[in-house]
Amino acid sequence: MDTKFKRLMEALSHTRISDDTVERLKYPKSSLKVSIPVRMDNGDLKNFQGYRVIYNNSRGPAKGGIRFHPDVSIEEVELLAYLMTLKCAVLNLPFGGGKGGVTVDPKSISKFELERLSRGYINAVADFIGPDVDVPAPDVYTNQMIMGWMMDQYSIIHRKITPAVITGKPLSMGGSVGRDTATAMGSFFVIQTLMKEQNCKKDSLTVAIQGFGNAGSILAELLFKAGYKIVAVSDSKGAIYSESGLDIPSVRKYKNATRDLKSVYCED
Repeated sequence: MDTKFKRLMEALSHTRISDDTVERLKYPKSSLKVSIPVRMDNGDLKNFQGYRVIYNNSRGPAKGGIRFHPDVSIEEVELLAYLMTLKCAVLNLPFGGGKGGVTVDPKSISKFELERLSRGYINAVADFIGPDVDVPAPDVYTNQMIMGWMMDQYSIIHRKITPAVITGKPLSMGGSVGRDTATAMGSFFVIQTLMKEQNCKKDSLTVAIQGFGNAGSILAELLFKAGYKIVAVSDSKGAIYSESGLDIPSVRKYKNATRDLKSVYCED
């Protein structure tokens, strides 16, 4: 039994979902694997593997991010699309679950190569996404700049400006105000609600945050400003710890300036 089915069975033990629905949720509706040829800055042609999965669209167009990471695989993307299906259903949103990705280390390629890869991904999946079919978004190591390139490429292919094909775009291209902080804000509200339900006090807790990108760093600052003691944060290269608590605004400022978290100096 694979991971997603184990999670499904655990979730179903708390519901009255029909056997027919369970059967539908065992497998993705569609699972696409594509090859993306990219002309590198040195003139060489290199192929990258890309994926887009629609797990279920019974509730509406599939919704889910696109991640650029060296460990991306079709199995991971299918699992994440499955989880998006459940998340949208739990919140009663009119969307199904989708996910996408490219197996690449975005830190190892230039900005020009990154743009060609982003546009190449859309060239490969353009017939399988759309405002009423499947709407991608940012995820791990993708951002509003990349979403802007992707929306532009989709619009070129379909000969019509189509902002609704992608969320998380720049404001100048039809993006939403607050999108850059939305994930962190959602996590913050969940924590606040859980604290209230469990009758926990902030001064009795310490916080460690794994991941210090867009979502993690903003969440850390929200918690810091709300009075939580953040004692540790980490990213893909390392971690920092201070028993007395970290000055999160200063840590964010340093990380944004140097892209290096592990060398931030902490003194208790």
